[in-house]
Amino acid sequence: MLTAAAFVPSPPLLVPQLASGAAQETDRLRRAALGVASRLGESCEEWTAFGVAEPGLPFIAEVGPESSGTFQGFGVDVRVCLSPDASAAAVDPSMPLAALIAAWLRGQAAPASKVRVRVLAPDTPADQCAQLGAALRRELDARRSRQALLVVADGANTLTKKAPGAFDPRSEQVQAALDAALAEGDCGALDHLDAALCQSIGLAGRAAWQTLSAVFGGEAGGPRKSESLYVGAPYGVGYHVGMWLP
Repeated sequence: MLTAAAFVPSPPLLVPQLASGAAQETDRLRRAALGVASRLGESCEEWTAFGVAEPGLPFIAEVGPESSGTFQGFGVDVRVCLSPDASAAAVDPSMPLAALIAAWLRGQAAPASKVRVRVLAPDTPADQCAQLGAALRRELDARRSRQALLVVADGANTLTKKAPGAFDPRSEQVQAALDAALAEGDCGALDHLDAALCQSIGLAGRAAWQTLSAVFGGEAGGPRKSESLYVGAPYGVGYHVGMWLP
């Protein structure tokens, strides 16, 4: 049975060893992400995480809880595991970023938990997101043990001139709508995110957000309670940390 869902962004700078001089600047974001991970760990020990594949890298659809990875590709060999039973010695250098972030949060905030990770293609159509989310909800509710969901996804990466995708004047309005939908538990607003527009403004997490909506019933549904712990764009990328309760 699904007990709680949390959502966090995917910047490697969440990991203090990778943040270097930016550690203080990202401290509030980091504390919020660790906070929701800790709350997931308190709710149950079995998590399903999902995020969106990184452009240009090999597509890995699923990562099991026996897996370990490293942030070596981002500059520092910080090793992480998706469960307490995973071997830190057998490190997968190709572990997707969404899995790395989920594993790091688990290790820091909920070390007794185990996580399986599913990765979506960035261009997954909205109707397929709806099908995936509905199927995932059925799967989680069918399990006898308590289940938690962790969404690892970003907003637009074009919010300022120094953002990774440069500045796009359309991104501010779309990001504001996304933040409001996550804060208010508005599945309908997530369902209506325009895939082409999101792609053009670098809102790579669109498929993950629409899958989250479907987990909670889509436009006709929604969470019983929604909560935001962090909303910001410190590097011109929209980051949101929060929780939804079914």
